[in-house]
Amino acid sequence: MSLQCGIVGLPNVGKSTLFNCLSNAKAQAANFPFCTIEPNVGVITVPDERLTKLAELVHPGRIVPTTVEIVDIAGLVKGASKGEGLGNKFLANIRETDAIIHVLRCFDDENVTHVDGSVNPVRDKEIIDTELQIKDLETIESRIQKVQKQAQTGGDKVAKLMYDVLVRYKEALEQGKSARTVSFDTKDEQRAAHELFLLTAKPVMYVCNVDEGSAVNGNAYVEAVREAVKEENAEILIVAAKTEADIAELETYEDRQLFLAEVGLEESGVSRLIKSAYKLLNLETFITAGEMEVKAWTFHKGWKAPQCAGVIHTDFEKGFIRAEVIKYEDYLKYGSEAAVREAGKLGVEGKEYVVQDGDIMHFRFNV
Repeated sequence: MSLQCGIVGLPNVGKSTLFNCLSNAKAQAANFPFCTIEPNVGVITVPDERLTKLAELVHPGRIVPTTVEIVDIAGLVKGASKGEGLGNKFLANIRETDAIIHVLRCFDDENVTHVDGSVNPVRDKEIIDTELQIKDLETIESRIQKVQKQAQTGGDKVAKLMYDVLVRYKEALEQGKSARTVSFDTKDEQRAAHELFLLTAKPVMYVCNVDEGSAVNGNAYVEAVREAVKEENAEILIVAAKTEADIAELETYEDRQLFLAEVGLEESGVSRLIKSAYKLLNLETFITAGEMEVKAWTFHKGWKAPQCAGVIHTDFEKGFIRAEVIKYEDYLKYGSEAAVREAGKLGVEGKEYVVQDGDIMHFRFNV
């Protein structure tokens, strides 16, 4: 399941430093704009302590975690919607991603220049928002021209539905609001909205890149961002990218944990960011556990058992009979699949079962 989060932001806010921490890829992190010209793609392992604990019980040949793709996209500047800087490339690359990680500079450092001359994360956010909104408005106005006549005079119900969706979006965008702030009640409206692939409709997480001293509690810049995005229903994450880069250079897990403890963190910002990116894509994990491997599988939240079976192999979905389900907590409590069965805690589920995050699954099928 190849789903991508795109890391975006103005030049010199710490995007590439953060990307390097995430993927160990060598995106050039330099003190000038546009050092990341082609999008760098990293396939990132999603940390999951459940796999390690299950492996201690099962003793498999290997542990296979799930992954998510992170794309480092060229820094955007004002006027990108009109092709300024690397605007066209930026907009094309971001359109291909499924969600946005928006990095905001929330630290002072006179040695790192700011493209607009001063540190103001709220202004930076608004610059990118405006450029994306302008591009979306162009898309909306173009579509309105195509469907308006059919919707108003032709009696075409599909065109009328799309026209109503377009008008709702147009009103919001003209008010300087992103498409994600508009909600639709019916499934038909939601489907029509999704088909537009608007840039500002993508789910977003704001990453406040702070100095080491602000890594735990944030700072005034972070609070300003919180206030600015409070109506967006967006997650905010505080990360000290430079500190994360220092942690990534340490060779052993123990050394990294000691460093985190000294800073006052229980978990690295990189680990928190990967987990949050996974959730941002509306993804969850089910697990298969056996002697060969303990493996995490990615599925969309809300999927039913046959769809999840299809993640392993299409034949599993086509010939689905039933799913045997063990809750993660029960597996830990009883210590083995046999003990879970004996305790009567193994669930036998049919086609309508909605798979839950952390379910340990065994599919029965026939083709």
